[in-house]
Amino acid sequence: MALKGEMTKEDVIKAISDLWTELTDKQRITLSDSIEIRKFKKNELIYKDQEGPTQMMCLIHGKIKVYKVGIGGRNQILRVFKPMEFFGYRAYFAKEEYKTAAMAFETSTVAFFPMDVIIRLMQENHHISFFFIQKLAIELGCSDDRTVNLTQKHIRGRLAEALIFLQESYGLEEDGFTLSIYMGREDLANISNMTTSNAIRTLSTFADEKLVAIDGKKIKIINHDELVRISKMG
Repeated sequence: MALKGEMTKEDVIKAISDLWTELTDKQRITLSDSIEIRKFKKNELIYKDQEGPTQMMCLIHGKIKVYKVGIGGRNQILRVFKPMEFFGYRAYFAKEEYKTAAMAFETSTVAFFPMDVIIRLMQENHHISFFFIQKLAIELGCSDDRTVNLTQKHIRGRLAEALIFLQESYGLEEDGFTLSIYMGREDLANISNMTTSNAIRTLSTFADEKLVAIDGKKIKIINHDELVRISKMG
């Protein structure tokens, strides 16, 4: 169920219920009573590292990045989220403080649920528990792949992979070529594990080779198959 920027609590609960397969009327009411919907401006923090996790979040509208501040204050983007994806709960399950931070790529709407409510629902409904077990398992596999790719691939392979990753995460605009996310060069570097200058230089090379076309923050994918080949070659 696709949700827009403006929606009712009932819309959100219905969409979440569809994801979790089955919710009783009582469980729907519990979610509705506990939900808090907040809007975030572009580049506004949603949570920061070292905070204690008390709530699970679900992106309703917009785009979110989860990143970690590394050595020398340089950020590494670890994951990106699109609407109707959950985030911010792993640390609670691990009984840890947040090791990452989350920020809005663009104006975004996020639903918050107290973790104690989510735990109670998981204990009542095995569909919800299985949903999060599966999601954590998928994210662990993706993290394993990205760790190897970002440490072993050359710069061209890393940037090609990042562009494909963004296309798969957010899709393309109506023209069928332009990425549906307008990302600054620093963010592009942070998701590719390279310096901003290297990201700018490599992206310009891709443009010279007619693999992409650049218009400010807009990136148009011209030769998807070649980008895939470069990514696989590393």
